[in-house]
Amino acid sequence: MSEKLQGQIIAAFGRHYLAELPGGEILECVPRGKKSEVACGDNVEIARTGTDQGVIDRIAPRKTLLYRSDAFKQKLIAANVTQIIVVVATEPSFNDELLARCLLAAHDQNLDTLIVLNKCDLPQTAAARAQLAPYSKIGYRLLELSAKQDVAPLLPYLQGHTSVLVGQSGMGKSTLINALIPEAHAATREISTVLDSGKHTTTHAKLYHLNSNSHLIDCPGVQLFGLHHLDFAAIERSFPEFLPYLGHCRFANCSHSHEPDCAIRKATADGNIDERRLKLFQQITGH
Repeated sequence: MSEKLQGQIIAAFGRHYLAELPGGEILECVPRGKKSEVACGDNVEIARTGTDQGVIDRIAPRKTLLYRSDAFKQKLIAANVTQIIVVVATEPSFNDELLARCLLAAHDQNLDTLIVLNKCDLPQTAAARAQLAPYSKIGYRLLELSAKQDVAPLLPYLQGHTSVLVGQSGMGKSTLINALIPEAHAATREISTVLDSGKHTTTHAKLYHLNSNSHLIDCPGVQLFGLHHLDFAAIERSFPEFLPYLGHCRFANCSHSHEPDCAIRKATADGNIDERRLKLFQQITGH
């Protein structure tokens, strides 16, 4: 019988994973069977197959699972996280719909949310701040900083959380990670060495320990965030500013796009819902 071990997945490279054991030992692991449903942050049971290798036998029940989906497949992002931090920037301009989709996925899993506006030392800050104003108005937390100058303002938000950092490419996420965790580059090199000098280059996510009870999972830049797993009602409920008006439309199956006596559209016309947010809802639901 091979030895059974408990570990946590701290890096994912395609079907190859790194698991950290309670004592700090790192094992390269593969799932048993062809199908892989393992995510960074998962707690797993491993059968050791060599000095530094193992097979994942079981995934422990998850508290949360963040993933994106289209009509054909799911893309796991991170498991057992308590907070999502969406990084946007003043330059290049960020995708408003991608931000909304990330926040919807977080709402579905009851995660704490934080929007970080990076590169606030640039002159485009006022325009980016204005673009984010509707999010602040409805209660989303927003933090402005410049990762190249000072990341200290972010530290209090990370304490006691397992946070996942997401954002599209070019937002300065890597700069943020390297400022928060100076050894991140060294950890990446070490991972590449364990996994045969970067042979497995499809990195899904990497987990870093900030302290004993604060952890950060970094994901590659995302340009799309499919929400095929959320139905219309779930998306509707995930727009917090819609909640006072739901159930007040003339039609129970109102799509909030063209029907008469739509409470959501009326609230928008009255200035109680931001027009851009309603358009985002219509884009995401396809109405």
